[in-house]
Amino acid sequence: MTKETTNAGKLGRLQRLSTALNANGADLPHLEGSRAQFVALLTQAQEAAMQQSAFTASKQEASQRLKTFLIEGARLAHVLQLAVKQHYGIRSEKLTEFGLQPFRGRKVSPIPELTPRPGVEAKAPASEPPTSETT
Repeated sequence: MTKETTNAGKLGRLQRLSTALNANGADLPHLEGSRAQFVALLTQAQEAAMQQSAFTASKQEASQRLKTFLIEGARLAHVLQLAVKQHYGIRSEKLTEFGLQPFRGRKVSPIPELTPRPGVEAKAPASEPPTSETT
């Protein structure tokens, strides 16, 4: 016999035991007090299981609503950020109050020097052809 690990499986096993105890109550009169206590506990467990499933359903609904609100909020926030940028301008430092990065210009990267590859002779720049100067 395998051991149940899920709550539903454990509850089903307890229910089957309760059914068997009720069916054989005449043979087990000395267990009547414990059986009544067991039935009461089983009833409470079933109610808790039903309540848990109801909470699970409402939790899923709340999660869906939260997701919808977050998506709509992000969309509206984007529109408002664009409106703030349009109002103050993209270079205004006032944008930092709204969590936005003002445009501060593009950083100029230095031009890398050309280095000759190993094994290749560096060519001298072509000199200008001599001009004849007549003065």
